[in-house]
Amino acid sequence: MPPVADLLALTSSLPVLDVDVGDPVVREGERTGAVFVLERGLLHVTRGGVAIAEISAPGALVGEIAVLVGGDHSATVTAAVPSRLRVAADGAGFLRSSPDVTLHVATEVAQRLQLLIAYLADLQRQYAGAPGLAMVHDVLAKLTDRKGAAFEAGSDREPDPLY
Repeated sequence: MPPVADLLALTSSLPVLDVDVGDPVVREGERTGAVFVLERGLLHVTRGGVAIAEISAPGALVGEIAVLVGGDHSATVTAAVPSRLRVAADGAGFLRSSPDVTLHVATEVAQRLQLLIAYLADLQRQYAGAPGLAMVHDVLAKLTDRKGAAFEAGSDREPDPLY
């Protein structure tokens, strides 16, 4: 497969958004319809108040999953340092704007899914038989054999597993 086009080059004509430390880019549970491309800076990602990731790579996407699934943002993204993003206010239109944009976004989402599946499979291997982690097998099965069903936050896991 040929290399994926550079998203910064593909988005050079988009308007920019400068955010200061602590400013939100998107908020969990809200719907903007926008896709953001990090030009420079550092973003913190939280879900349910729990830190889950940092975004620092120029060209990284924010908001594409919500646009792809037609839903609300699943996490809050805030600036950890003064940052600059490029904004496609019509995220769906942006994702349809060119085959190179579509391929780039699809490739990035597929790489994240591949990493998630590998991580879960490794957890399953390392902790096979551990109480409370039997659900990893079910999660893997659903990831590989399911079209997007609604997700409700929460957990039915054992609150104090023995591992």
